[in-house]
Amino acid sequence: ILMAKGKKLIGWDENLEGGLAPEATVMSWRGMSGGIKAAKMGHKVVMTPTQHCYLDLYQGDPAIEPQTYSMLRLRDCYNFEPVPEGVDPGLVLGGQGNLWTESVVTLRHAEYMTWPRSLALAEVLWSSADKRDWNGFIPRMEEHFERFDKAEIKYARSAYDPIITITPYEGKHFVEIETEIEGLDIFYSFDESYPDHFYPKYEEGIWFPPGAGSIRVVTYRGGKQIGREIRRVIE
Repeated sequence: ILMAKGKKLIGWDENLEGGLAPEATVMSWRGMSGGIKAAKMGHKVVMTPTQHCYLDLYQGDPAIEPQTYSMLRLRDCYNFEPVPEGVDPGLVLGGQGNLWTESVVTLRHAEYMTWPRSLALAEVLWSSADKRDWNGFIPRMEEHFERFDKAEIKYARSAYDPIITITPYEGKHFVEIETEIEGLDIFYSFDESYPDHFYPKYEEGIWFPPGAGSIRVVTYRGGKQIGREIRRVIE
């Protein structure tokens, strides 16, 4: 019927389970495997895997982000390679970022979820792999932040926030802290006070001291706070 009307079918990778029409294009969202399989069958594909392209997911610590169900950090978007090895590049039409809005209730919320992750996807999809550089992307992203500020567009600064991992071990708790963006200074406190840049600076993994029930962490760059404070409690 579609072909008789001069139309072409495009659908999600579940279509592979029922057999593809000859002219069908596949949107690969459950990872890359569906797109790879379809391309090897000679079908055109659009790569849009959840691991890199679902903008409705958390982009920072869930404690201070809008409620959702999984994680997609800015760097995950930038690490996307839409043309996998062994696939004819001519069959990969491109990629797509998806912002599903079941839990996105306002336009400002939608802006926050879209930027800057869409900037990362744009650079990935419009640049060859040898031209991409994460550290080079950051200053380009920050130039857009200035434009967003002037246009009063809401965007996320979650990539500046500390990423805290707490591992229990024999009744104690070990803390590791990292950041997506390189070159940030990390400061922390265990006494429930706000950790400015006069507090201990994180260098490597640390243990919770006896009696401490939480850690507060903040990031600085050039002597100024750049990330939000994250508080994590021992569970």
